[in-house]
Amino acid sequence: MAAARRLKRVVAAQPGFLPVKSSTNPEDLFSSRRKRVNKNKKKNWNKHSDVQDVEEFLDDVRLQQRTTGGLLSEKSDDSLFFLDVGHQKKTTQKEEPEEGKKRKRKASRPLRIDLILQHDSLVPPPKDVLAHQQPNAKKLRRIAQKAEQLAAKGVVSRSQKRLLNRRPVDKTAKKAATEANNNPDRGYYDLWGQQSKDAADPWYLQQTGKKLVKRPEKLNEKPSVLPAVEVIAPGGSYNPDFFSHQALLLEAHEVEVKKQKEEQKIEKQLAVNEEDIATEETVFQEQVEGLVEEEEEKDPNEEGDDVPVGAISLAAKKTERQRKKERADKIKEQRRQANRQQTDRRQQLFQLRSIKASIKQVEQKTKERQKQRKANQEAQKAQPRRLGKLKFQAQDLEVQLSDELAGSLRQLKPEGSVLKDRFKSLQKRNLIEPRERAKFKRKHKLKYVEKRAFREIT
Repeated sequence: MAAARRLKRVVAAQPGFLPVKSSTNPEDLFSSRRKRVNKNKKKNWNKHSDVQDVEEFLDDVRLQQRTTGGLLSEKSDDSLFFLDVGHQKKTTQKEEPEEGKKRKRKASRPLRIDLILQHDSLVPPPKDVLAHQQPNAKKLRRIAQKAEQLAAKGVVSRSQKRLLNRRPVDKTAKKAATEANNNPDRGYYDLWGQQSKDAADPWYLQQTGKKLVKRPEKLNEKPSVLPAVEVIAPGGSYNPDFFSHQALLLEAHEVEVKKQKEEQKIEKQLAVNEEDIATEETVFQEQVEGLVEEEEEKDPNEEGDDVPVGAISLAAKKTERQRKKERADKIKEQRRQANRQQTDRRQQLFQLRSIKASIKQVEQKTKERQKQRKANQEAQKAQPRRLGKLKFQAQDLEVQLSDELAGSLRQLKPEGSVLKDRFKSLQKRNLIEPRERAKFKRKHKLKYVEKRAFREIT
């Protein structure tokens, strides 16, 4: 390797040697020496390697593939050259069109922007390798080979046995039900029509191949019977009647009284009982508890009953006469109970009227409960249900006092919010659950720092 490099240097030093690489300055061809570069490092490959001729050759190959679909050297002469037969003579006089024939219009040329967007490369798209791959191909091929071997031996697999034992489908009835397309009396169905076709129509089922899904009855029911927009009471007008205004004031007063009673009830439950408050005497008694020892004197008159541990009381043994007497008494009691039950059954025959009356009474009570349950269900439809963790809070009544009433619409001051009213209406009609505004919670605590200018003054 070293000898070859030395030979190259000797040849390059000869005065008549011209290198392959062209140079703009002819003096540099002989005076300058080739720069020695370590080609073992990858960063010097592209930096000190001249691949311009290779890139030009590859660009030329790509251009030939795009324009002609391959290399020109591999093309035939017929595809590259054509025979020039000269120019055709053009007629000076325009031929007049014959009568009854229309003149042909000139074919419209495509726009240039469309020509630019057209695909002009003749290089075929690369083959998609993933499109020809099949998951578990090796496993499926092995299964198919095993099935062929078993079929050659005459062995039928379990899946094939199931298919063979399956009952064939009777398609005669379905063929008889279908109607021929060339029947002139057949009804016409417009697929894009505005009117919906009846789902029971056989022609509709035959053309579409499916039935319409039946809409559940529950979806037709509204979640609440309340109207979307509730009209305010007559007393809420800008110029109401005296009695209607007083009735609205009374309703608002009852609402406020109810709120006040609830608040008082909560305060009463949270109030501390005076008896439970510790006094000075109780505090002193707790402090001296256990300091004074009190001797408990035992009363000499009290004597405890000493019972020996492990004492066993033996019952007296029964005689044969006593056992026979107990057995006879038990048999008599059983006979008496049987006679009593038989007598009660006989007495029930005479109580059929009272039993029927009691059954009717029970049925009547059951019907009344059912009616009451239905009435409660109907009443609950007008009330907001519990849809979430929060309970529905009714909106405050918008009422004006007697001295706040305006005589005309010009002097009327608007109250309330339309957005809040709609939001409460959706909650009341069970369309959305009651919600409250999320509370703002700081992630980090506030830190107060004095400015430098203010700190210098103070």
